Amino acid sequence: MVIFTAIGTAVAGALFAGSALAASIIAGGLSFGASLLLSSLTRPKAARNEPYSAVQGQIQYGAQVPVSALFGEGKVRGHHVYYAKYGSGNKYNADVFILANGWCDGLDGRVYFYGEKHDLVARPIIGNEISHYGVSGFDNLISIRFYDGRPGQGVDTKLVADTAALGNTWKATSVCAGMTYVVVEREYDADKFNKGRPDFEFVLRGLREYDPRKDSTVAGGSGPQRIDDPATWVHTKNPVVHRLNYQLGLRGLLSGRTLVGEGKSLGQLDLGTYFAAMNVADTPRLGKPTYEASIFVNGEDDHTEVLKELDDAIAGYALNRRGLSGVIAGAPQIPVASITADDIPVGRAQEVQRRKSAFGLFNYISGQFTSPESLWNPESLTPVFVNLDVAADGRVRQTSNDFLQVTDPDIAQYLLNIRYRQNRKGGSATVPVSRRVGLNVQEGEWVEFDGLEWLVTGWRCDAQFRCTLTLAETGADVYSEAGIEPGPIVVPPTAPLNPSLLSTVQNFSAAVGFIQNSDGEEAPVLEFTWTPPEDPSMTAVRFFYFVGEDPTGQTVYQDQTTDVEAGTYATTKNIIPGVHYTARATITTVPDRLKTYTPWVTTEIITGPFTLGLDAIADEVAEKVAELDEWTRYNTRETIEEKRKAILLNVAGAVGDYNDRQHIRQEAASTFEASKASWSLDILTATGPNSALSLRIEQLDAEVFDPVTGLPAVASAVDLLSTEVNDPGTGLQAVGNAILSLVSSVPGASAEGLMRIYTSAAAVGEEVRIALSAATSGADGPANAALYITAGGGNSDILLVANRIAAVTGPAGAKYGIFVVDAGVVWMDEARIRNLTAANIQTRSLTADKLVAGTLTSAEINVQQLVASNAFLTYLRVGSAQIDDLSVGRIKIANGAVTDFVTHSASGAGTTNQLVFDGPTFIATDGPWIETATASSSRTTAGSTNIDFVLVNVSTGALLTVAEANNSMSHSGIRMGTPGQTYRYRITASTTWDDQSGSWTINLAFGATLWRK
Repeated sequence: MVIFTAIGTAVAGALFAGSALAASIIAGGLSFGASLLLSSLTRPKAARNEPYSAVQGQIQYGAQVPVSALFGEGKVRGHHVYYAKYGSGNKYNADVFILANGWCDGLDGRVYFYGEKHDLVARPIIGNEISHYGVSGFDNLISIRFYDGRPGQGVDTKLVADTAALGNTWKATSVCAGMTYVVVEREYDADKFNKGRPDFEFVLRGLREYDPRKDSTVAGGSGPQRIDDPATWVHTKNPVVHRLNYQLGLRGLLSGRTLVGEGKSLGQLDLGTYFAAMNVADTPRLGKPTYEASIFVNGEDDHTEVLKELDDAIAGYALNRRGLSGVIAGAPQIPVASITADDIPVGRAQEVQRRKSAFGLFNYISGQFTSPESLWNPESLTPVFVNLDVAADGRVRQTSNDFLQVTDPDIAQYLLNIRYRQNRKGGSATVPVSRRVGLNVQEGEWVEFDGLEWLVTGWRCDAQFRCTLTLAETGADVYSEAGIEPGPIVVPPTAPLNPSLLSTVQNFSAAVGFIQNSDGEEAPVLEFTWTPPEDPSMTAVRFFYFVGEDPTGQTVYQDQTTDVEAGTYATTKNIIPGVHYTARATITTVPDRLKTYTPWVTTEIITGPFTLGLDAIADEVAEKVAELDEWTRYNTRETIEEKRKAILLNVAGAVGDYNDRQHIRQEAASTFEASKASWSLDILTATGPNSALSLRIEQLDAEVFDPVTGLPAVASAVDLLSTEVNDPGTGLQAVGNAILSLVSSVPGASAEGLMRIYTSAAAVGEEVRIALSAATSGADGPANAALYITAGGGNSDILLVANRIAAVTGPAGAKYGIFVVDAGVVWMDEARIRNLTAANIQTRSLTADKLVAGTLTSAEINVQQLVASNAFLTYLRVGSAQIDDLSVGRIKIANGAVTDFVTHSASGAGTTNQLVFDGPTFIATDGPWIETATASSSRTTAGSTNIDFVLVNVSTGALLTVAEANNSMSHSGIRMGTPGQTYRYRITASTTWDDQSGSWTINLAFGATLWRK
């Protein structure tokens, strides 16, 4: 740092007449670059049992509870640390709840229990408490004594006295130093507390916070506040003040140790950006501050995640400038400089990207905020989407951004619109600039460049005092009021009459499924079902679920629905493919009452995969291929020219980015009349501060001019290898390039073969690209084939481009397997597929163990089990079939068609010795028929029944006994008759018995099934 400061001062003396300000700027820039940490809609949310919000949703018990604090105003349940009952018949109950750590401002006059909001009523102070309240509608049955956590607060003397005779006393030393807490005392009353023991939830105005703008001892501040005197601090809901106080940290009263937050000093913060952002948040908008937020945090939270939540609350960005931590609030700025062509040094490359990758753009964003009117539960904001953006992107690209740290719907809706507009600004640039610009702008400021407004996200000055800016596209339209609707109006719930006695939903179950959008994209869902309760007092069903069957070490996710009577709800929140889920549910009621959880239930099968419709996949692949083709065929030429330029600059003695350069060149050339041949080899090595380059280019050229046409035929080969390490402003990156290019051309025709390998590794990401390309152009038109292999960012691709793609095995003439893609059709000689999902299958022959199909068309099917809603079969072979219900137009058996069914069933009873049953008549066809008969008899006394199954030829009067049996019969057979003659079947049952006074019964069925060839 000393060396850089000395250099900076010397340069400042030469350039700026010894300006101390200029020296400090250059010294800071030489020591390190700086960056603006842009938060993103795609950043993952922290793994936490409860999302960051203004609500502490779960009451805490026990000793292993982290220190917690509330910035702003929120609803808390607290940490239950003491319970006692005393008085005659234990009619008095007392609870102590630690609501938060630190010196808080007070209770907000509301308390929630039994699912309702109740007003607090001020009472006279009776001890050391800061304030004393009763509850409206409960007379003197409830006493709430509030202690705000200020230094030196006293003990609750009444609780000490009331519990003195108990085994579990509240000690006279129990002052809860540095903690905000309440003592809640209840006197039992069967009518008032008929719903059981109330679970209290308090609305707390959180920490009193330090605001340096109101401190006269701080440059730019004015007021009585002092950083070392918490008594001068005040409560606020300004999210930037929250952020500063979180970075300063909440410290223990005695130890001075940081309990919550980062524990930084004011000297480590960029107060200039903090002052500006605080003022932006306080600026009136629609009659209220532009930004307000509240957040409940604890000592175990990740600092980065907490700061990101506060940045989200101001649509802003974290800033690290010259080693100081700051913040930029979401608001329009006046550009401090305009970058012109004269400000960009010749010979220094710039990189400009006009549009984000399609994978980084969203055109539909939804979100939630915390609504005090809805009992501090999450409520949905109006989704933001623009049809023109959807059309430009080719399909809906959806994401969500919740603002549960925000309790005002108008502010939350404004934030959602800003985040959408920020995401749609896709431009980014890395621009080398002159010292005039570089030494007059800072990170977080706006500049004009190339006809647009840009946010400076990074600033770098190297050892040669060359400045480089990293820019992100922005504009005042991002923060415009145009097109932004007010936030949703939430109607407070009303208490229904006659609540039922159900404590939870009934018949709860969980199953997996999937949802599909219009583009064919599928995503797994978890579907909950229950019996609709028909109970208006149930206002919501809440679901709790985790991955697997054992909750140990698993995050329990939550969701809810207010459509209680629907009996079903599907969620995609935190649902991943390929796992089982275990879930349970409970209810929310108004008024509140005893509630229980359902038993845990586990899904029977695992969730399915995420899938994309073919059209969506095709669009994404086409976009990727187009980008890779551009990189392979055109960017390769630019890269070769760039490396040639680096060598030429070295030959010309240019300073460039390197302090030391070493160059070797070899060449050979031959010329005869109109023929030329040449070879050259250049090797360059160069080093400088935080940069190193090694480059090798070998080129071969052959050229002959046609003596008739005078046009040349050219063949060229270029072999390039380069390795480079530098710092683009985001840390060191290492880049490698290998290029082999062959080009042959004659008048009217050309052929190009190219192989390129590119590798890049840096702290911000890594990437590998490999390309093999063949391209021709001639009388038959252009043709192109390519293989692209890419990896990076956790993803990888192998893409093939050609009119025909094939893979074969075995030498020529031998048996082979083939895979061919030709004219959009895939051809395969043999394929083994574990799972096949298809919209339509057309096949000549199909063999399968089990086949489930919507529509199936096949010439022949040989299958063990067939399940089909619509099947077209030319030939079906079935070994054994069991069919419960069959409806067909025509069935053929042994190539004969069934044309008629003749059946008869009857029963009889009596005391006579004989019963006769005649079936319906039928006319014999020119083919055989199947005859069947079943019969059974029973009697009240001993004896036997003889059953005769007879075929009667009605046309001739002839009788043929087909079968005989005693007591029961089961017969089937095939029979031929005389075509055109009339027949019927008859059963004659005769009985004998020992006791003539008895009776008997018989049940029977018989008939014929005819078919004709």
